[in-house]
Amino acid sequence: MQKIYAIGETILDIIFRNNQPQTAKPGGSSFNAAITLGRLGTPITFISEMGNDRVGDIIQDFLVENGVDSTYLSRYKNGQSAVALAFLNENSDAEYQFYKDYPHQRLAVEFPELNRDDLLLFGSFYALNPGIRPRVKALLEKARRAGAILLYDPNFRSTHLQDREKLLSVIRENMEFASIVRASDEDLGNIFQVDNPDDAWECVRPHCAVLLYTANAHGVYLKSEKLDVHVEVNRIEPVSTIGAGDTFNAGILYGLHSMGCRLDQVQGLGKQAWQVLIATAVEFAREVCLSYENYLPAAYAETLKKNEKRYG
Repeated sequence: MQKIYAIGETILDIIFRNNQPQTAKPGGSSFNAAITLGRLGTPITFISEMGNDRVGDIIQDFLVENGVDSTYLSRYKNGQSAVALAFLNENSDAEYQFYKDYPHQRLAVEFPELNRDDLLLFGSFYALNPGIRPRVKALLEKARRAGAILLYDPNFRSTHLQDREKLLSVIRENMEFASIVRASDEDLGNIFQVDNPDDAWECVRPHCAVLLYTANAHGVYLKSEKLDVHVEVNRIEPVSTIGAGDTFNAGILYGLHSMGCRLDQVQGLGKQAWQVLIATAVEFAREVCLSYENYLPAAYAETLKKNEKRYG
């Protein structure tokens, strides 16, 4: 059976609006995608680390409650689980303030045995951080040797711009591991200083054969050597955009898994298949934006499972 894996940080998000706390949700970019996939009943395993504390217990329990395999979690004693304060602005976008206390030894856990055509999601600063890069790279190399499909989301925000030059080589290396790069216009603007999908593709194509470029209200662009697809999106009034991109990633993985896509088929997927994949991912992201959830709402996931879409 084709399995899905995700690697990334875990964090407890405390969400503020008008300087007042609204809710607290376990989060993290790949974590959010994993929760969505777990709620949809897919075979998803999350690889991460957290403190051996109450916040860590909340996060691990939440994974299990939502159908995510938590076998490959490192629970460290010397340090504390990460917490983030997320302040929503008038557009419901978040500005973060982080509180982190990691141990010296990171991600002290054995990695799973991946098989050919399994799916692996990675990205964000977690895949760039020098303190954990050797471990992340070891997993990426293992996945590539196994013939897995790798989805990379750089999620490179303006807070990391001061480190851009020294991180560029690692970002490019991650893109070379990837079967698909899924990046926002903001990400690739920060990384490559480009402001449109065509220029973004010219920067990505030397490293990866498929680019999914998301541009908020301007839609989604699929770029490859054979295809150039644009999918429009409907405007909404979001409650919170936290987790929207992460849940978009989950939609792509859900679609690839549902259609049983193999690694050797990724570059050859046709326009219709990509349109269905992107439409599903957009639908997932929209549902997240309409709530304070960082992932696909459980009730929506249950409805979707009952009326499972067909891919082909």
